[in-house]
Amino acid sequence: MEEEFRALLKRVRAELVTPAEFAEYERLVALVRTGRGGRRDELAALLVAPERPLWAREIAAFALGAERDRRAFETLVLLLNYREPVRCATAAFVLARLGDPRTARAAAALATNPLRTAYALHPVRLLTELRAPESVPALLATLERLLAARDHCWPVARACVEGLGALGDRRAEDVLVAARRHDRLRVAAHDALSRLR
Repeated sequence: MEEEFRALLKRVRAELVTPAEFAEYERLVALVRTGRGGRRDELAALLVAPERPLWAREIAAFALGAERDRRAFETLVLLLNYREPVRCATAAFVLARLGDPRTARAAAALATNPLRTAYALHPVRLLTELRAPESVPALLATLERLLAARDHCWPVARACVEGLGALGDRRAEDVLVAARRHDRLRVAAHDALSRLR
């Protein structure tokens, strides 16, 4: 977790421009690193405070999520659905460790939303990692829709195929057979089919 947090801080620092931003960043990192009481309440308050930059909310949500503080949940789901893949990946990483029972439902809603297909890669991967009751139905629905669509969105379709293989659920057999007919999915679908129980 510490390695991922350091990567987040390095990425955020590279985004900063003004002296005021750098000063706010340093204050926030010091708050996260301190062991004093009330620290988590301050971080949680930052998540809902008006006019705070996204990077500050991301750092606070990561820090809270790493400590399994469920007040980070809403911000992490927002980031999971964000337009920047690196932010989605960071949010998915923390959500997988947060232990909030709402996580699988939120990831399934994002993965299956046809208007958000371009942002579905990390929700799909998160569903695979969670191995929740929602995982297989959501991956099946998403893959079926992508196979029927004009734009197959291959990275998301491949993630669904790989996820269904990792989950090894027999319900995936028909859709994986269909996926095997597509050149870009053939190898992954063949491997996934071999892993079904």
